[in-house]
Amino acid sequence: MIRALIFDFDGLILDTESPEYQSWREIYQTFGCDLPFAKWSECIGTANVFDPYDYLAELSGEVVDRAALQAQRRARFSRLIADEPILPGVESYLHEAKRLGLRLGVASSSSRSWVEGHLRHLQIDRFFDCTNCSDDVEQVKPDPTLYLRALDKLGVCADEAIAFEDSPNGALAAKRAGIFCVTIPNPMTRQMVFAAGDMMLSSLESLPLETLLGQVDAARMKVDER
Repeated sequence: MIRALIFDFDGLILDTESPEYQSWREIYQTFGCDLPFAKWSECIGTANVFDPYDYLAELSGEVVDRAALQAQRRARFSRLIADEPILPGVESYLHEAKRLGLRLGVASSSSRSWVEGHLRHLQIDRFFDCTNCSDDVEQVKPDPTLYLRALDKLGVCADEAIAFEDSPNGALAAKRAGIFCVTIPNPMTRQMVFAAGDMMLSSLESLPLETLLGQVDAARMKVDER
């Protein structure tokens, strides 16, 4: 029986990934360079695997002023993300989960200040019983530790939870933790290959939570019967 839902944040609750990639591409273009999606996708859903400043210096052959570019990019990113709404279906899932008595958590490879700041801004922080972020672990996704911490804080076993993820790295982390994973690719991650995950939706809006819970229970019964 499902007792808890665990949500990723970036790209799942709020599309921060498209604005971030756009802001970096614009920086690269000022140097006459392009930032290919294949290269950028290495860092989606994880952290510390790709340094865009070093890659820009490599492509352009120029000395990169990190401080100046960081300020310029962050300002542009902030303007872009200010226009991003909460992704379709998220709020209805949160309200319905609370009505059903489910516990809710966040497992994100981003920092606590980033995640909780946005949850407050979106006025949905009150729904979550715990947040688990990069500050809490030595390794982020695809390592399963963030999800294992979430299970512990929520007081549930892996087979009593569902994880919602938008990236291959996130889905792999959830499966490594033994959690049923629903993937909802966003405009960026639709271009990526998902090797892990149990079910894929176009958006949370496409399937009511109670229907999803029924389908997950049915899928698990089939597995148990084998």
